[in-house]
Order: sequence, then structure tokens, then C-alpha cells
Amino acid sequence: MSAYQQRFEELLGALRTALQPGEQFTLGYSAEQSQFVRLNHAKVRQAGLVSQASVQLRLVSDGRQAEQQITLGDDAELDRQRLHAALAQLRQTLPLLALDPYLSLDQSAWHSHSLQEQALPELDDVLALVECEAGDLDLVGIYAAGPVCRGFASSFGAFGWHQANSFNFDWSLFHANGQAVKANYAGQAWSGEAFSARLRQAREQLQHLGRPAITLKPGSYRAYLAPAAMDEIAGMLGWGGFSAQALATGNSPLQRLYNGDARLSPLVSFDEQVTGSLSPAFSDEGSPRRDLRLVAEGQAQQRLVSARSAAEFALAANGADSYEAPCALSLAPGDLPTADILERLGTGLYISNLWYLNYSDLPAARMTGLTRFATFWVENGQIQGPVSTMRFDDSLYNLLGSQLEALTCEREMILSTSTYGQRSTGSSHLPGALVKGLTLTL
Repeated sequence: MSAYQQRFEELLGALRTALQPGEQFTLGYSAEQSQFVRLNHAKVRQAGLVSQASVQLRLVSDGRQAEQQITLGDDAELDRQRLHAALAQLRQTLPLLALDPYLSLDQSAWHSHSLQEQALPELDDVLALVECEAGDLDLVGIYAAGPVCRGFASSFGAFGWHQANSFNFDWSLFHANGQAVKANYAGQAWSGEAFSARLRQAREQLQHLGRPAITLKPGSYRAYLAPAAMDEIAGMLGWGGFSAQALATGNSPLQRLYNGDARLSPLVSFDEQVTGSLSPAFSDEGSPRRDLRLVAEGQAQQRLVSARSAAEFALAANGADSYEAPCALSLAPGDLPTADILERLGTGLYISNLWYLNYSDLPAARMTGLTRFATFWVENGQIQGPVSTMRFDDSLYNLLGSQLEALTCEREMILSTSTYGQRSTGSSHLPGALVKGLTLTL
């Protein structure tokens, strides 16, 4: 048992003994020990270690619920005192609240335990490799690595523990003209060869940025969207695309898909692939997660249903978090080898990244955003030069529907770089996409 799990179970024991008749609780736990390094000009400019932990206590009684987050420290007795103080405050708060008509608790005594302790690279080895491979480049980025923990327990006997080591290196290479190539290498098993290959690819793209910029007129262009660009599109689908609540209220960008009024390409199959991911096998509401087929060969299948949506819309909960967004979205691969991308593209756009996406027409699943970071114009399978930043505006039913020509065989595992409050456990597993037409508006 890890020290993190031991501390969590000690707090759980203290909470159980303090519970009064008629009260139920859930206790969520989050912790990390993360090494952060910020680099500029491929040199270390800032380094530090973040060690933090907190619990989310929810008290339920007589159809009412209230919750409070507690930051934990290094003193076990002080943490217990804070937990008891929070419990007392929630007891005072509950009678003041209205009945919650959609209060729903998983009362099963499920158990889940996952410990992913793959050895992380020594920081000195990572930095030595960066200096060797990128010492002459203007590399700007952040490296983060270490264990992330999530726990959950309830008064009904449920208990879940998830602890996983991971690393995430997010960087950009800047050209003297101010243009940049953005790249990322993340995962659980560090490979110096894989990192060097990713850096060499970025270096090659950086050389192309030195050519004169090409300005395109608005119109529809053949295009290849790299996995990082696809990740931006997939991230937009997390805004209610598969959410039971959004679909039930008519606020989902995939409303037409789930209503059966539209289809995506038969090449498209989306899954919520919790198994093998960095995300815990239980939700923040305390339900076991399972793998879900969201879209099968272009047709809608399951949706993400939280406990609250299940109660409100008479559905069966399937382990979704309260915000009903995918935690480990996976798009099935296609048959296009990565080595053949430029040849198959022929003449068109090679798009490494997309930026600042939003919905321009949500019911039509129409997205708008900017090309950025190494978007190139390709002719006859050869990169001609960088393309000036352009705005695209197109529907998902085009990009992953009628205009989708192929998906790559190889996929990239992309870990969330979010560190807002704490390191995220979200991820996506995505191929690149070759499309017959992408609409640029200005």
C-alpha cells in the first residue's frame, strides 16, 4: 500500500467513526507529487516539486447534500481535525438547503484498485537528452512528471484507488522569424529514441518555416489534420457532444447524430476507453466507469450518463463524471500509413495544430478556429512553405463525414497538459485525418 493510500484510508476510518445515524457520505481524494521544469532556449529556467493532496467530502441526509473541499498537509492529526470541522460545518448547512430532487447515490459496495508504477526517467537524463538534441534550438516548454492519485469511498462500502506515474513534455521550437513548431511527448514509458524522433520531426518542420509564407484565398482545400489538430476537435466534442444532459435538453453539438438525422463517415468509431488509460476506473460521483462505444462506424451508440442525469431523465448511469465529458476518448485507426501522408495529400494543407476553437453553429456541429504552429502548403507531395494563419469554419459532419477520406494507421496518445489546480488525468488516443475539403474563411 502506498503512503498516499494509507493516508486516505486513515481519513476514511476517522470519518466513519464520526458519522451519525441517518447520515451518508462520499469522500473523494486527489494527490500528486509532480516535478516541473520550465525551459527557454533549451535551458532550465525554473525547476520545482509540487506535492499536494486534498479531499472532497459530501454529506447526505434526508434528501439533501452539501460538500466541502479540504486541503491536506503533512500532519495526520491536523488533517483529521480539518475533516471533523468540515463535517460539523456541513451538518449545520444541510438543514438550510432545499431537497435535491435529482439526488442519486450509487449504493453498491464496489471495489476498484489500480497501481501503475512504471519507472519514470531520471530528470538529469531527460535534460541531458534535451541538451544533446536541441542545444542549438530556441526550445520553450514545460516538463512535468510524477505520480497522480485519485481515491473514492462511500458509507455504502464502495472503495476505489487509482495511482499512476506519467510524464508530459510540451514544447515549441521558435524560428528566428517568430514562427513556431509546437510538439509534445507524453506517456508512462519513457523512450529516449521516441523523444528524439519527435524532436527531429519538429526540427525538420522548423526548417520549412524559414521559407516565405504562403497566403491562401478563402475556399475549400484538401487537408491533412495531424493528431494534435484532431485533439482540438475532439476536445470540442467534450463540450456536451456525448453528454446525456446536453442531448436530453437539445444542447449537444451531436444532437442530429444521436437523433438519427445525420451520420458521420463509416470510418469513424469513437470509444470512451477507460481501460489502460491514466483515468481512474470510477467517476467523481462514485460510480464504476466502464468502456463505452459512443459512435460505431459513423452512427451514434451510447452516451455519457452521470448519476444526476440518470435520475433526472430516467436513464441508466454508466460512470460518467458530473460534467459528462470523455476522460479517455479514443478514435479507431484507419489504413493510411504515416509515411504516406504527404504522397496521399498530394496538393493541399498539412495542419499540425488548430487553435482557439469554438462553435459557430452548435446545432450543425460547425466549428471555427485558427491554423497555427507549422501549417504548410504541399504540392505534389512536397512541402512548399508555411501558410499564413487562416480561420477555418466547417461542420464536423463534413470533416468526419462526407469529406473524410482516410485515418492514419498510427495513433498518438495525447495526455492533457492542464495543470489548473492539479495535473489532469484526461487523455485522447487519436489518428491523423485526411479530408477532401476544409473550408477556410479568411
